[in-house]
Amino acid sequence: MATSGSTQGFGVRVCSLKRSTRQMIAPGTTYQIVQFPFGTAEPSDRYNMHQRRQPNGYVIDSANWDSDPRSGLIWPERAGWGTLQALMQWDPSDATEFRDQFVRDPFGFTPNPNDTTATDHRAVTSGGQYWTKVWGIFVDPATPLALRVAHNASAPVALRIAEFKLIIHYAE
Repeated sequence: MATSGSTQGFGVRVCSLKRSTRQMIAPGTTYQIVQFPFGTAEPSDRYNMHQRRQPNGYVIDSANWDSDPRSGLIWPERAGWGTLQALMQWDPSDATEFRDQFVRDPFGFTPNPNDTTATDHRAVTSGGQYWTKVWGIFVDPATPLALRVAHNASAPVALRIAEFKLIIHYAE
């Protein structure tokens, strides 16, 4: 067991985002980033991983966060083992398939952009279209993360509620 103070700075870091307003997602195979509000609308961002002023200098207009896909980025506060979690609840539609994935660097800030992981293609269920997912990856402060979704309905479908969380564990 570690002695008191020997793991200072090694505790977990958490960023927990939630959108409880609908985001309209256009039909097709092109994934769209789920966007999240800032400030008091966030469940938890103690380590400033989801800020309007992003580490690369880009600033998101607080009045227009819902039209800026960069509002969906989580910038890891430090390197480590990241556990990604997501929740997606969709409005009823004529879709027969919903898709979701986590993506590293969706805007090409690093030499390895659009590195996707944990991609799921989900058939429609007889009840509501409500899903959760968990995935582990190594994360780095220079590489933002996002949750992306798509569907094959004949018209836009509202993502009713969404959550996106990153938990960073110390890793050597």
